[in-house]
Amino acid sequence: MMIAVYPGTFDPITNGHVHVVERAARIFDRVVVGVAGSTHKQPMFDLETRVRLASETLEHLDNVEIRGFHTLLANFAQAIGARVLLRGLRAVADYEYELQLANMNRQLAPELESLFLTPVEHYSFISSSLVKEVARLNGAVESFVPAPVATALRHYYEARR
Repeated sequence: MMIAVYPGTFDPITNGHVHVVERAARIFDRVVVGVAGSTHKQPMFDLETRVRLASETLEHLDNVEIRGFHTLLANFAQAIGARVLLRGLRAVADYEYELQLANMNRQLAPELESLFLTPVEHYSFISSSLVKEVARLNGAVESFVPAPVATALRHYYEARR
């Protein structure tokens, strides 16, 4: 069984992320969306909320599982028997950072392969950071994120206004 891990903070999960997972689900026997708990990014949503939103969003995919993790990515992937680390590349600017991560992961776990998928053009500009900024300023995010995420963002910022 070929297992791929698609790691990230998913704070929040966007339509671009969903698109990558849907494509990966057609390629691999099993895709584990690994929601990173220990991160330097200081996520807006806690780990439990990010896992819940990803689960609600991706429940239509039978071979996709959502898991939170607090360990080194290479260790997480090895623990679940993954052979592939899946990453999305939106733009050339992403490439240098992703190459560094791939090379580090290759040193930590040589048996893991990094695979990069690019989004379709209409998702290539979407990032979690931009979506949060639009939502913070009371803009419409429904075309950028799944419905449960749009609702969660609205509630988050309404509670802080």
